[in-house]
Amino acid sequence: MLSTSSTTPLSAASCTTLPTVLVVDDEPVSRTAMAARLKRLGYRVLQAEDGKAGLEVLRHERPDLTILDWMMPELDGPAFCEEVRRDPAIQSSQILMMTSHDQPEQIAEGLARGADDFLSKAASRQEIDARVKAGLRAAGLVRMLEQTTLEIRRKQEILEHELQSAARYVTSLLPPPGLILPQVQLAYEYKPALTLGGDLFNVLVWDNDQVGLYLLDASGHGVAPALRSAALSTFLRGGGLRHQVGSRDPGSILTEANKQFPLSEDGNYFTIVFVRLDLRSQTLSFASAGHNGAFLHHRSGDVTRLQNSTLPLGFCVPHNYETVQLSVPFAPGDRLYLFSDGIYEVPASSGELWGDRRFVETVVEMGQRPMSEVIANTVERAARWLGQDEFPDDVAVMGIELVG
Repeated sequence: MLSTSSTTPLSAASCTTLPTVLVVDDEPVSRTAMAARLKRLGYRVLQAEDGKAGLEVLRHERPDLTILDWMMPELDGPAFCEEVRRDPAIQSSQILMMTSHDQPEQIAEGLARGADDFLSKAASRQEIDARVKAGLRAAGLVRMLEQTTLEIRRKQEILEHELQSAARYVTSLLPPPGLILPQVQLAYEYKPALTLGGDLFNVLVWDNDQVGLYLLDASGHGVAPALRSAALSTFLRGGGLRHQVGSRDPGSILTEANKQFPLSEDGNYFTIVFVRLDLRSQTLSFASAGHNGAFLHHRSGDVTRLQNSTLPLGFCVPHNYETVQLSVPFAPGDRLYLFSDGIYEVPASSGELWGDRRFVETVVEMGQRPMSEVIANTVERAARWLGQDEFPDDVAVMGIELVG
């Protein structure tokens, strides 16, 4: 049998503001006496005649505190506690175990099986009052933490939704793969470390004879670096370059970008490599700002690295970045690869990094297989070295091939 009682005939609205205590005891006299004491102390009281009935009341009413007898048929006090701790809906409930024995071994067992505190059946009114108040204080803190956790989860869901929307926008800035001009093929793989990545790349088709392409790597992860990357990507589009740089020279472009994007307040910065391809003369020129992630894989199998020791953007303002003219031609069948450090700075379980050398060797090893297949397989090889599909840093690998 279940019973519910309150201290005085208060209205339902006012009753719900009182702390609620559930008394679970199979001895009617003991249960009624404890309920009477609690009512005199000003609490709303619920009663249950055994452990099974007590669990029903606990799940339905969620009282602030449960006072529980140890010795009961079918489901005793310790077993009751274990049931409560296994149920996520009620596992945070505060339980005060009543016992006529206060041996250390018994107390240790009760605590180990889920009780929060003990109360002797011979306890005085003052002790009952003190232990119940202590239990209610703990219950209040737990409820407060639960509410805070729920609020954090709600805010996290909203943030995740907004991040996904922002991630779709950032991804929309990437170029579509395939033929960007009749004689230029594009392929890439992009795997941001978080929902929002800070690495971006793009291809700028200036006319039928000239193409610009870049890969930028933002220090840090998350929202702020991604938004800064999107801003720099917007600047690097054709309109911004015409109005603010007035040139398609890679060095001039990075020199102006260096002015526009100094170090952030948090010390975040960009590394970038910018390449200009002249299709008529089949030549490449480039400028880099702290980024050497580029190489030319010739159809012959030879590799030409695009390297130039320079500072990242924003480290020194003003600063002139030089354009480097490659001495070898970019002939049909040759491929140019731009990549972020996230593809090769991945550790194995031993801690050894995959490394830039292994990355380049993997690309060269696959020779003239379709470029999209080469890039996808190379990223997969790096993931196998890492031992998982989720990379610790943003991974971007872009390739263009001169065809026909």
